Amino acid sequence: MSQTQTTTLTAPQIPSLVEVDVSETSRGYKVAERGSHNIALGGAHPFQLPVFEDKLEERKWIREHMAAAFRTFGRNGYSEGTAGHISVRDPIEPHTFWINPLGRHFCLMKASDMIRVDYDGNLIEGNAAINKAGFQIHSELHKYRLDINAACHTHSIHGKTYSAFGKPLEMLNQDSCTFYNCHSVFTDFGGVALESDEGKKIAAACGPNGRALILQNHGLLTVGQTVDEAAYLFTLMERTCQAQLMADAAAAGGFEKKVIGDEEAAYTYHTSADPETLFTEFQPEIELEEYLHGNEYKQ
Repeated sequence: MSQTQTTTLTAPQIPSLVEVDVSETSRGYKVAERGSHNIALGGAHPFQLPVFEDKLEERKWIREHMAAAFRTFGRNGYSEGTAGHISVRDPIEPHTFWINPLGRHFCLMKASDMIRVDYDGNLIEGNAAINKAGFQIHSELHKYRLDINAACHTHSIHGKTYSAFGKPLEMLNQDSCTFYNCHSVFTDFGGVALESDEGKKIAAACGPNGRALILQNHGLLTVGQTVDEAAYLFTLMERTCQAQLMADAAAAGGFEKKVIGDEEAAYTYHTSADPETLFTEFQPEIELEEYLHGNEYKQ
């Protein structure tokens, strides 16, 4: 893995979170520990982040969950011709990553369809073409951010519509607080990202700790420690863009928007935007996929 390439990128600093007292806030309520167990009352929480002793099993699990994520994206109408891609870092050879084959519909994706490539674009596993622009973006992200294991990007309708404004999301509702001070806007649209320089710019715009990016005049991009986290963030950001567009339209008609304050937004982010919780939020989509099509996605 080329470490020197990661140091050539200069990332903008995303504003740090407003400080929240971990014992008690000025509003008088205690700040819960982070983790999805906070939302479970009564019985045991149904989902837990998996821990693998066998890296081959982890690789198998990753490919299966990638396929489920694609099928979820397909159900939600995120496909646009051959555009759109999800990548996940390989757990055995971390300088390589898995990505979808070019031209296969999201709804038809299976674990066996995934292609593994290295940072130079060499095919390691699989025998199909991949999206060149997708490779340029995802390879630079994985090189630049070693904490990023998964990244999602599509040309979803509300994401690309909202991207035309070139501005970050407002904290208009509880769900939008998941992106509080952890998303940014890439304003330097240079056409289809067929060159590595464009991928490097996008990776830099994501920042050293960003979790989501609005690509101006293009679409959305989200990242995570698991593909489940990145995929849930994408579905949430797409709907958050839709809500923002609807709120902006209503505001243009004379309604006043009420924006959530920094303290409340920081608290909400703290309690519900950790990797475990975001992993958990995506599991109902996998359950639905299994209900609709069984284990087809795992093949």
